[in-house]
Amino acid sequence: MATVLYITAHPHDHQTSFSLAVGKAFVDAYKEANPGDEVVHVDLFDTEIPQIDGDVFSAWGKLASGTTFDQLSDAEKAKVGRLGQIVDQYAAADKYVFASPMWNFSFPPVLKAYIDAVCVAGKTFKYTEQGPVGLLQGKKAVHVQASGGVYSQGPAAAFENGFSYLSKVLQFHGITDIQPIFVEGMAAQPDKAQEIKEKAIERAKELAATF
Repeated sequence: MATVLYITAHPHDHQTSFSLAVGKAFVDAYKEANPGDEVVHVDLFDTEIPQIDGDVFSAWGKLASGTTFDQLSDAEKAKVGRLGQIVDQYAAADKYVFASPMWNFSFPPVLKAYIDAVCVAGKTFKYTEQGPVGLLQGKKAVHVQASGGVYSQGPAAAFENGFSYLSKVLQFHGITDIQPIFVEGMAAQPDKAQEIKEKAIERAKELAATF
C-alpha cells in the first residue's frame, strides 16, 4: 500500500478554485484506480507550519551543541517539534500531489513555508563529499498549477517560478519523476475558462490512472 500526500495551497475550495478542482479530479481518479492506497490531504491553509524564525534557529543551535530537547524553551519545543512532525510525514510518503495557484509568478507563501519545513538534512537529503544527495529517490510527484495567463510556454514562460521552483526542490530531494498539470489562460480567455478547466481535468484523470 502506498501513501500519497495531497498537498493543497489555496484558501478556497474545489468549487471556486481551478487548481483544487483539477487536483480533486486527480485524487478521485487515483483512489478509484488504487483503492488500497492511502491518500492524506494536507491543507496548507489549515495546517500549523512554524516559520523559520529566531526560536527555531536558537533551538537548532542548542541541539547541535548538545542541549537536549527537554532543555529547550516552550516556544522552541513547540516550533521545532512541529517542524519535525511535518518533515517526518513528508519523508514517509511514497507519492506527492501538489495543487496551487500562481500568485505573483510563484505560489502562495504557505507552500514556501512548507518547503522550508521539509528541506532538512538527514531527512530529505544528505551532504556528501560529492555534494548533496536526495534521500527520496524512487518517489514521484504531480503539481497542478492554475494561472490566469499562460506561463508554461511562450514569452511569459520566463516569469513562471511556481512549478519550476517546486520541481527543483523535489529533484534536490531525489524525486525525478515530476509531472505538471497546467490549468492556465482562464483570465486571458474567460469565454474558454470552463473548456480549459475540463481539459485539465481530463488530463488529470489520465495521469492519475498511471501515477
